[in-house]
Amino acid sequence: MAVVDDVRPLGSELERSYPVYVRGRLKFRVGQIVYVAFSLDERVMGFAFPKEERTALVQGQPEKFQLPGESDLRFNWVHADLAALDQTEARELVVDAWRMVVPKKLVRAYDAAHPGGPG
Repeated sequence: MAVVDDVRPLGSELERSYPVYVRGRLKFRVGQIVYVAFSLDERVMGFAFPKEERTALVQGQPEKFQLPGESDLRFNWVHADLAALDQTEARELVVDAWRMVVPKKLVRAYDAAHPGGPG
């Protein structure tokens, strides 16, 4: 079972990433782009995810993943039930979301420095 504290340090350590609170909700940004956001009760983690792959993700593991609300379907976004994720999986989702919003050179540098993944 993952909780916000399992990924909070990671979201602050990734290059160009920084935490913000918007209306009491923790979000991680790169520039002005939000790539991870938590619900007020910190039970749901929204994260950047390719639109073309999200239906398969949600249908394959509906106990973990849900589509965002109707107004957010236009974005590259998926929701996850944090309690259904383990710590490693939650960290991997954060890093993968971060990868979507940073330049490829930062992704390559991260991969070189972390050959085993975010663990």
